[in-house]
Amino acid sequence: MEAIGQFIPLILIFAIMYFLLIRPQQRKMKEHQNMVEALRKGDQVITQGGLIGKVVKVKDAEGEIEVELAEGVKVRVVRSTIAQVKSKTEPAEG
Repeated sequence: MEAIGQFIPLILIFAIMYFLLIRPQQRKMKEHQNMVEALRKGDQVITQGGLIGKVVKVKDAEGEIEVELAEGVKVRVVRSTIAQVKSKTEPAEG
């Protein structure tokens, strides 16, 4: 019975770490994944490198998007490197 009593603090520490660290991180990752999947043409985005641009083309197959940084300056960016969507466009009606 004493052996079980010695493991209770270890189990409590793991449970606290799960609810304070692991679970919020998983939720944050899921929110980011949903944000990246919802990207559309016309969205203004910020990359992890700090570049601000407008989504010109979304390539689903390659996992890339084309972002216009300035007029005539377009770059291909891996979808997962988008840090934030600054402004969303309205969904197409129809």
